[in-house]
Amino acid sequence: MCGIVGYIGHRDAYPIIIKGLQRLEYRGYDSAGIALYDGSDINLAKTKGKVEDLKKKAEAEIALNGSLGIGHTRWATHGVPNDVNSHPHYSNSGDLVIIHNGIIENYESIKKELVKRGYKFHSDTDTEVLVNLIEEVKKKENVKLGKAVQIALNQVVGAYAIAVFDRKKPDEIVVAKLGSPLAIGIGEDEFFIASDATPFIEFTNKSVYLEDEEMAIVRLGKEIKLRKIKDDAIAYPLIQELQLNLEEIEKGGYDHFMLKEIYEQPRAIKDTFRGRLRTEQGIIKMAGVDQNIEKFLNADRIIIVACGTSWHAGLVAEYIFEDLVRIPVEVEYASEFRYRNPVITEKDVVIAISQSGETADTLAAIKLAKEKGAFVFGVCNVVGSSIARETDAGAYTHAGPEIGVASTKAFTTQITVLTLLALKLAKHKGMFSEDKFHEFLTEMENMPAKVERALQSNALVEIIADVYKDSENCLYLGRGFNFPVALEGALKLKEISYIHAEGYPAAEMKHGPIALIDEHMPVVVIAINKGHYEKVVSNIQEIKSRKGKIIAVVTEGDEQVKELADHVIEVPETMESLSPLLTTIPLQLLSYHIAVMRGCNVDQPRNLAKSVTVE
Repeated sequence: MCGIVGYIGHRDAYPIIIKGLQRLEYRGYDSAGIALYDGSDINLAKTKGKVEDLKKKAEAEIALNGSLGIGHTRWATHGVPNDVNSHPHYSNSGDLVIIHNGIIENYESIKKELVKRGYKFHSDTDTEVLVNLIEEVKKKENVKLGKAVQIALNQVVGAYAIAVFDRKKPDEIVVAKLGSPLAIGIGEDEFFIASDATPFIEFTNKSVYLEDEEMAIVRLGKEIKLRKIKDDAIAYPLIQELQLNLEEIEKGGYDHFMLKEIYEQPRAIKDTFRGRLRTEQGIIKMAGVDQNIEKFLNADRIIIVACGTSWHAGLVAEYIFEDLVRIPVEVEYASEFRYRNPVITEKDVVIAISQSGETADTLAAIKLAKEKGAFVFGVCNVVGSSIARETDAGAYTHAGPEIGVASTKAFTTQITVLTLLALKLAKHKGMFSEDKFHEFLTEMENMPAKVERALQSNALVEIIADVYKDSENCLYLGRGFNFPVALEGALKLKEISYIHAEGYPAAEMKHGPIALIDEHMPVVVIAINKGHYEKVVSNIQEIKSRKGKIIAVVTEGDEQVKELADHVIEVPETMESLSPLLTTIPLQLLSYHIAVMRGCNVDQPRNLAKSVTVE
């Protein structure tokens, strides 16, 4: 959500910043802007719309030279999306320029005080208030920019990642972080600033990730200086070597990142269990679990906190944990969990799930759980992210960068990690025999190949998509382990095609939703030959008798559902508890093809952001 890019060094800043903003488009935004300093003037361009619109405007209207610059993609919070509210923002003197991710909650009271002191405001943003607060502190206290930023940030309430520079001090950029991610890339006599490492990976593989309530002065010819915002204590930067390459963040011949990432799932799942799943030895190796095994085994319950697709992965995990491990599980929306005064004890284990590791609500839920004494285990994809640092232990999914806003491989790799965790705990508790455990390990090892087979339905799914691309509504039904998959399938259709869709447990049809069924209502039913198969067949018959259109996801070789459904998509046979890894594949493809046929922006759906770093 929002994106920051900055550069100071010996290269031209403009191409670095523009390309960096393009790489951050996946985060979601509605406007963009850039400010370049050429040694005498600040040249600024900003506009509502896409980075491509900014590029055209900048190249037509401003000088593009200069080796210092900052750029931003904005997801509107305070003030509507327009050119004026776009970042960067000037201070009243025109000396300070800022970009900002996050929300300053007490900006109105600060703004009133600044207006009394003669400041004028041109936008509706909290960010313009912040840059003028910094300017006021700088003048009043007669301090340098870095100290002024520190004092100002101690007066604000909210979340932020900022980059600010002073035209009178063009050899430095001041950055700070609380709640929103910020990385500094370290090159030879140059520095890069970004919301994540993707904008500068082609220039350096060395990066420093700021911790919450840290700030840094990035100055040419000097080492990075980190300080704590609250108490001015010196912090020592941990320089990390990035495990990322340029090919991973390019489309690789696919039309969209989403399609590329759907097809990357066999490899991503394999990478997730690589080194952990040791079938021949009959063990699952997970360091974060091994070191804390008693915390899990002695837990009264497991609480899973997450948002969006990660919440659906948590629901799948609830079924798996309760079935295999026999530990009570509760799955909570992180956004609700943090506000409802939940009952948490030292005997609870909290599992926090987030693709980015930066989800604001999930981070807040983690802090609440730790305050209550619970053991917190993180599951995320991004190495060095805030959730990885805030949790007591955890496991990375190793899915690789996920650029498409609609999560695909994040979902399946999260389920993979959580399944490994459940199997490991079940083995420790003696919940099944060695033979049964080996059967699970073998089937997990076979899963990437089975996902490859599920992807072979793509051509058929595209034909089905063409039939239903103009639908206004759609229902998704599943039972047991596949009820969460129905929810996830509906979410995918909603977020990228803008068709209204809802997911339900199949048996809930007769408790209300069946009233919606007519010849215009497509119903996607997950009907694999495990668990409650006959019950699901009965639900299909209920829909069919009311003229509903049925798209069924079935096990290879199914005949019974094939006679009832209008369309059938087959997936390989597997254990019921592992089936979500397969049944989700055709639902991802269906959403993708429908969205493409409707002319939607698949990778950057309207109003959505990849990483929700504000409330």
